[in-house]
Amino acid sequence: MKKILFSISILTSVAYFSQEITLDKIYSGYYRGKGISGISSLKNGENYAVIEPGGIAKYSYKTTKKEGNIVDGKFQSYIFNDEESKILLLKESEPIYRHSFLGKFDVKDLKSGKILPLNNGNFVQEPTFSPDGTKVAFIADNNLFYQDLDSGRITQITTDGKKNSVINGLADWVYEEEFGHAKLYEWTKNSDAIIFVKSNESEVPEMSITIYGKQLYPSEMKFKYPKAGANNSVVSAQLYRLDSAKIMALDLSNFKNYYIPDVYRTAKADEIILITSERLQNASDVLKVNTKTGAITKLFTESDKRWIDTDNVTLEFLDDNSFIWGAERDGNRHLYWYDQNGKLKKQITKGNWEVTNYYGFNPKSKEVFIQTTQEGSINKVVSKVNIETGKTTLLSNASGTNSANFSHNYKYFIETSSSAAKPYTYVLKDGNGKTLKELQNNEEQLKKLQADNMVTKEFFTIPNEAGDQMNAWIMKPKDFDPNKKYPLFMFQYSGPGSQQVSNSWDQGNGLWFNHLVQKGYIVACVDGRGTGYKGTEYKKTTYLNLGKYEIEDQIAAAKWFGTQSYINKDRIGIFGWSFGGYMASLALTKGADVFKAGIAVAPVTNWRYYDSIYTERFMRTPQENPGGYDDNSPTTYANLLKGKYLLIHGTADDNVHFQNAMEFSEALIQNNKQFEFMAYPDKNHGIYGGQTRPQLYQKMTNFLLENL
Repeated sequence: MKKILFSISILTSVAYFSQEITLDKIYSGYYRGKGISGISSLKNGENYAVIEPGGIAKYSYKTTKKEGNIVDGKFQSYIFNDEESKILLLKESEPIYRHSFLGKFDVKDLKSGKILPLNNGNFVQEPTFSPDGTKVAFIADNNLFYQDLDSGRITQITTDGKKNSVINGLADWVYEEEFGHAKLYEWTKNSDAIIFVKSNESEVPEMSITIYGKQLYPSEMKFKYPKAGANNSVVSAQLYRLDSAKIMALDLSNFKNYYIPDVYRTAKADEIILITSERLQNASDVLKVNTKTGAITKLFTESDKRWIDTDNVTLEFLDDNSFIWGAERDGNRHLYWYDQNGKLKKQITKGNWEVTNYYGFNPKSKEVFIQTTQEGSINKVVSKVNIETGKTTLLSNASGTNSANFSHNYKYFIETSSSAAKPYTYVLKDGNGKTLKELQNNEEQLKKLQADNMVTKEFFTIPNEAGDQMNAWIMKPKDFDPNKKYPLFMFQYSGPGSQQVSNSWDQGNGLWFNHLVQKGYIVACVDGRGTGYKGTEYKKTTYLNLGKYEIEDQIAAAKWFGTQSYINKDRIGIFGWSFGGYMASLALTKGADVFKAGIAVAPVTNWRYYDSIYTERFMRTPQENPGGYDDNSPTTYANLLKGKYLLIHGTADDNVHFQNAMEFSEALIQNNKQFEFMAYPDKNHGIYGGQTRPQLYQKMTNFLLENL
């Protein structure tokens, strides 16, 4: 045994010194990059905080020097109150779903040094300071509470919270997954009231997932999961006033009220904004609530003939209570300026490009700070735009993917940038985009990769049958010979509004793709119809027919590659995860004459099995659109499977249920189709933990080496 272990250690050591990118190196952390964690500007605009191993550190923008720790200790995250006199510190956490987690928090008074364990040191969810900094609201056991920070007294606001039945102030599974956040309550600006969403999920069908573990009898995880066309939670908006300690149900009967995706505070006391929607999600009401009386005024309705991105709301109230709103009205996502009564003042940004992120507004200069695709759809740049004149100033690099964290006064920002050829750098700039100092780079990471013969992506476009030019990238071997024919391995995701062809550092599968290139493959990716950042029409073409045009474009791309002199058209494979796994499954059925091999990880194989909010946003319900569901399901085409197909799924996937893999497997079996199947016990949609990822990627590599 000792001799065998010694031999393995020698082989590993040799692998580390070989000039290639290996799976061992990837999963050992050998190529791991460096970052800056938890960047947050302090209120004075002259300092910023970051999370370091020894505590929450304070730095000067002007000198970039550390000025000590705001708090000592080890913390996962932190939140200041508005005055920065107190800080909420996350000490311990347990994940629940994608965004939600249980946490143990301390509140520290930065003046007195007093530390108060929130909720007596017990787990809570979504704690939030009141604007006056005297209280913290939180959720425990599906009920809403607040704690007075002077006396420590805890007040329970709701009492009817119950698992898998009633939730107060917190998203249910599908809201969290598809609207992108777990918190569903907000304080008023004057801290005298809270508006929260109550979700009654008692009629939502329950999902059961077997958990195997090492126990004698497997247990079950049960949670409410509304599938397409099934019952959703019945939601209502509730107003709680601290002075009366009473809850008032708000009357939304005259407005769209099937979903309540968001709750926002305005710049005025006694006001809260609710974003509401009907089930089809093709229109959203923006409602202003008077928190003294409960009266509701509709500011306006945002509508679209297909869908509204209810998971991507941009809304900020300015000092005069006018507000900035993001919408796709003119064919691209842009910003609009409204007065406090919901009357449109003007469109702020215009052009054949999109606003991809909103950072804030500087009242002194009258400028909004945004991330856009102004320099091409595969790039993201940071700009500022004067809301009165429309003048735009580029602040970041003109290429690559750039994001910003601005100081409170907008005099400085920390730019995080990367490209397909260069990992992340962190640079301090002034408010006009002038570089002041590089704070962190990843030259060491890049040198290791270059020493191991890393190749970078080449960007170009490919035509589809509809006449569009699809963004694409390709990775070729270092010793590429244009006269040689190579096997092609295509990667894609293809989901609505997504983007895989991006001029950014690939922290996902990029290193694995390099490993495959060094094994003699060409790797490529194409963003077909349905993907994002090329305009609303390109993104929403797939409405009511998820999968139809997406797979047509992947097939067209594969055929185009097959005509290139350096590609062996008889050795084309495809890979994807989640929506990408769905596409890979369609490729090996509807595209069986084009693709020789495919790997589908955690795929949807029938949209009837996926959640209501996501699926119905793009497809409507199965009752309304049965053909859209069935005509684009891989299960429908199981009889067409020809190539080598590897199906992979985690048995505890709470997102895309293992049921998808089981149904497709049964369809393939009944059609006498041979395929490979790997189930990962008790693993969720991410399929990770321990040695899971190394084993998974070795299995996929072996499959390709044997079958492509």
